[in-house]
Amino acid sequence: MAAILNAAAKMADKVLGSAPTSTPMQPNVDPNIKMNAIVWHSREDVRYVEKPKPIITDSTDIILRITATTICGSDLHLYTNAMLDMHDGDILGHEFMGIIEDAGSEVKNLKVGQRVVVAFGIACGKCDYCKREEFTACDTTNPSKLIESVYGHRPAALYGYSHLTGGVPGGQSEYVRVPFADVNCLVIPEDVPDEKALYLSDVVPTAYHGTELAKVKEGSTVAIWGLGPIGLMAARWCQIRKASRIIGIECVPERIELARKHLGPSVEIVDFSKDNTIQKVLELVPGGVDCAIECAGFEYATSLIHKVERALMLETDTADIFSEMFTCVRKFGRVSIIGVYSGTANHFPVGAMMEKDLIIKGGQSPTQKYWLMCLEKIRSGELDPTFIITHRAQLKDAPTLYQRFHKDKDVIKCFLRP
Repeated sequence: MAAILNAAAKMADKVLGSAPTSTPMQPNVDPNIKMNAIVWHSREDVRYVEKPKPIITDSTDIILRITATTICGSDLHLYTNAMLDMHDGDILGHEFMGIIEDAGSEVKNLKVGQRVVVAFGIACGKCDYCKREEFTACDTTNPSKLIESVYGHRPAALYGYSHLTGGVPGGQSEYVRVPFADVNCLVIPEDVPDEKALYLSDVVPTAYHGTELAKVKEGSTVAIWGLGPIGLMAARWCQIRKASRIIGIECVPERIELARKHLGPSVEIVDFSKDNTIQKVLELVPGGVDCAIECAGFEYATSLIHKVERALMLETDTADIFSEMFTCVRKFGRVSIIGVYSGTANHFPVGAMMEKDLIIKGGQSPTQKYWLMCLEKIRSGELDPTFIITHRAQLKDAPTLYQRFHKDKDVIKCFLRP
């Protein structure tokens, strides 16, 4: 079913064509110099292959020699072909950092040899959205008319995350071209090692964004759906923001163990393989939590009806988690959605949203907006993102790690060297 939807998306993409962008989204390459990269081939088939090395394509570019990259939980949506408009040979990866090897003539704030981390969303820095620090809404970097036809507008391009978000070659590779480098790179000081700096590309600011959308503050009661890397990091941010109660909803034993080991008893666990989520959360907080944060994504149907409807392509996403969240949050509470959703979901609980006066916010993190604050939290020692790392390996091991991440669930977050 997913293959049929993906084929239809690619056909629609071809018919609609591409919108103009402020810089080419496909880099020029040197066909005589090869690099290694992880590419998508088909459902549950990613490969370590040779690709031509990118070169400076526009004057605001840098070429980055990757020193560290990782696999994001949201990459599993690509791996399973659940995210539309994937093409054979696409280079994956939107979380990476490295050393600047070359820089275009208009790069002003960076220089060759500096170590930088790169934001997962590509911003031009000049459009009205970027000027308001709404960087993942950048108006000029995503060429996909298909996504515009579905959503009404084009969000920013993302690295290595389907042609709906630009088809931009990602950072699970040895080299990557970074457009608008002055906007999209953060220089990393010497006292911050790669293992901490890497996660400034996505996990750290995205988790913070989730708590910001939910307006977590001192004394808040918070429930977090999903304790993968983002959920675990969101729980840590809730601790930093002095929430009074934090409830993590999860069923994977390895994730639960990691939460208990590194976050301590202040994060109460609801194991939904053993307990009914709604009953347990309302037993713990009878009036409902102040804030509900979704960190799981669109594939995780729990009810039979959504499992059947997704299998029959009657919906792309599932609303099961929303039903739980809207029930468990208090009246006039806040719901934050930072897991990946891409299409439509049936049986959306609009009545609960309306009658309980809920405030619902969601979206991709405008990473560049939060960078400096997040970096200072790491430098001060208040936040150490390395607690989510369960596997350290080389880039060539990524295909095996994708499989384990998807099937075995024992991979929570990896740290990869080229």
